[in-house]
Amino acid sequence: MHAIQPRGGGAAWAAPFADPQSSWPDAYPEGYAVVDVETTGLGRSDRIVSAAVYRLDARGAVVDHWYSPVNPERDPGPVWIHGLTSEALEGAPTFPEVAEELGARLAGRVLVAHNALFDWNMIAREFLRAGLTAPVEQRLCTIVLSRDLRLPLPNHKLESLAAHFGVAQQRAHHALDDARVLAEAFRPSLHLAAAAGLALPLTACVAPVESEDRPAAGRPAPGVRGGGSSWGPYRPSRRRTACPYPNPGRWQDGGPLVQGMRVAFTGDTATDRELLEDRAVEAGLHVASSVSRLTSLLVTNEPGSWSGKARRARELGTPVLDEQGFLQLLRDVAPHGTAPGPGADRGAGGAER
Repeated sequence: MHAIQPRGGGAAWAAPFADPQSSWPDAYPEGYAVVDVETTGLGRSDRIVSAAVYRLDARGAVVDHWYSPVNPERDPGPVWIHGLTSEALEGAPTFPEVAEELGARLAGRVLVAHNALFDWNMIAREFLRAGLTAPVEQRLCTIVLSRDLRLPLPNHKLESLAAHFGVAQQRAHHALDDARVLAEAFRPSLHLAAAAGLALPLTACVAPVESEDRPAAGRPAPGVRGGGSSWGPYRPSRRRTACPYPNPGRWQDGGPLVQGMRVAFTGDTATDRELLEDRAVEAGLHVASSVSRLTSLLVTNEPGSWSGKARRARELGTPVLDEQGFLQLLRDVAPHGTAPGPGADRGAGGAER
């Protein structure tokens, strides 16, 4: 066994790699899929141009790896970052052509990525466009894990994590090399967590069934007439008009939603987040960007998650409801004044604090 010696300052970690005969946390997963994808951009309608997966066993040892460029059938975006030109991608397979292979490498494993929410969202949307479901049940973000381990990193960049564990990068922003680097940095992180008896920050993955560029059956995409297909441009975040109704207070279990209630969202949803928010606003609800004592309801499919909103809701005792329950209540939102609750906010449309 040997101790992990970090680079870049900070006290040396003395936790050793566990040998095959040593104890290991029973709750830890049986295997991991370390993933990196390069994309045409950061938006909801952007596409994957390359993908790589390193499969690891329960203790982080590499089983095998896989890489493929992916033809996005559109402009490849920031070539100066990922280096994949239209000419280089011309003969590459499309995502539907690599979906089966990629899915086989993800199935039954925890998806691991640096800023895992981004990689998961891009992969999940590509599977949705292909008429498939991404076979991932849980993900682990190495940024969150490094925070939980209190690694003395100057920032949350992959190169900082790599330098801490002495992992050399060869081709930054190349999916295969980024996945390799992360796999090599994840293994000592995993062993540090195991030695400390730390619960891994696993997050449940909810595969989308409806998004702005792939609506549910019978619902035309925004800006598309007659239900035709279109991968339109990403709709940027926008400032919403102030809710015209005062906050009637917290949602009461078993009761209706009431116009003016402050609703926050966190975690994965089967319906695209902006669509959910649009429907909430149309029903007369206030979409809150954070959770405070004024929040009427937190909508999440994983109330015990590691997100800041979920943690804050648990601290404040904020009512929590899952996505399907929320969609059911959205069908019949009560007019303002119907069922006022305690702790109402008497100011109309004020900013959430």
